[in-house]
Amino acid sequence: MIRKFEDLKVWQDARMFVNVVYNLTNSDVFRKDYGLKDQIQRASVSIMNNIAEGFERDNNKEFVKFLLYAKGSAGEVRSLLYIAYDLHYIAKEEFETALEQSLNIIKQISKFISYLKTKTN
Repeated sequence: MIRKFEDLKVWQDARMFVNVVYNLTNSDVFRKDYGLKDQIQRASVSIMNNIAEGFERDNNKEFVKFLLYAKGSAGEVRSLLYIAYDLHYIAKEEFETALEQSLNIIKQISKFISYLKTKTN
């Protein structure tokens, strides 16, 4: 049973993804590009925080709204990963792994939104 946002698998995966993003951006090359580093880190944190904030609203309509924000942030991270890869800040394998993780989170969020839209408060 889900009693708190920490019980949600999608939030747990988003939390792990934040660590992936922070580890990817901990290199010297990212230290020289603070703007990109800051943007991708903030967007990754936004995913898990919007899931948590929406959950705490105790209202499916509000939760869906915040899940949509989280999904948008996950899309933003995906786009920023392409920039990091194109600029050779991250290796192809790192890029592909992070991209796959972001897509997984987006799919989970989409399914969760569909589920919540069928429920009433």
